[in-house]
Amino acid sequence: MSETAIRFSGSGGQGLITAGIIFSEAAVLAGYHVSQTQNYGPEARGGASRTDVIFSDDEISFPKPASLGLLIALTQESVDKYYRDMKDDGIMIVDGTLVGSLPCSDAIVIPFTRLAREKIGNALTANIISLGAMVAFLDEFKTEYVEKSIAKRFSKSFVDTNIKAFQLGYKEGKEALKQRKQSMNICPAEELEG
Repeated sequence: MSETAIRFSGSGGQGLITAGIIFSEAAVLAGYHVSQTQNYGPEARGGASRTDVIFSDDEISFPKPASLGLLIALTQESVDKYYRDMKDDGIMIVDGTLVGSLPCSDAIVIPFTRLAREKIGNALTANIISLGAMVAFLDEFKTEYVEKSIAKRFSKSFVDTNIKAFQLGYKEGKEALKQRKQSMNICPAEELEG
């Protein structure tokens, strides 16, 4: 496997840094070399937030991604700001509840926030649902490592809810991946109109 760079992006309070840490810990459990960095605005909630994770079979020479293989964007601002950082064949997965305008027709749209409210009963699990959807796009990455990381990261009273959210996201991601393979389109990094 070559080096893979992932960015979880949105606004403060959405739990994206937590999702990145959980995935980083899962990748370490799976035996990969991992680098995780984070960046957020001065606001505790509502400001821009992102975390980048690089994982590889080999040592990682630089901790920040040159280009992204996967972009998870939970807000319109994060789509607009970061889609240009994707590889030509990169995959963008967005929250269809909060993102209304896409830079390309091939973005994967899953309503993470709506699913969190309606299926899990807690909007704060949208980050874990997005994590599950992202893992569905990683060939051969075993979900058991993420579930172990979730169990370590949350208190016992929240573990089951978050594993359920992760599994829901994984199921949604696998369905989106199936549809993507059927359409066989590639998302170009083109300029947003307007």
